[in-house]
Amino acid sequence: MLQPFEVINLTDKTGNPTGGYVRGKGLKIDWQDGPLNKVSEKGAFVETVIAACIERLRFFQTAFDGWFACRQNALAITKLEEALHWLNGRTKERQTRGVEGTHQP
Repeated sequence: MLQPFEVINLTDKTGNPTGGYVRGKGLKIDWQDGPLNKVSEKGAFVETVIAACIERLRFFQTAFDGWFACRQNALAITKLEEALHWLNGRTKERQTRGVEGTHQP
């Protein structure tokens, strides 16, 4: 069941993605604000939120001796893991090109 939520995505003066947030019942995410910085990170990364969702679904698969386990949860976990795979691949490729942590494409 999808609960209502509010999303605000922000850009800087030149149109580059910067912070923003998601708010809903029991949900408060402040997104990373600006390019990555090895000294200071402000806000959540999409990858972290996806990983948290995977852990919650894994919990449902094992809680109460697997009473809540189901194929749909297993498939959702697989697809979320696939999303992390592609996002991590993007990060590695950007690191290789020396543009990770910048607004360069």
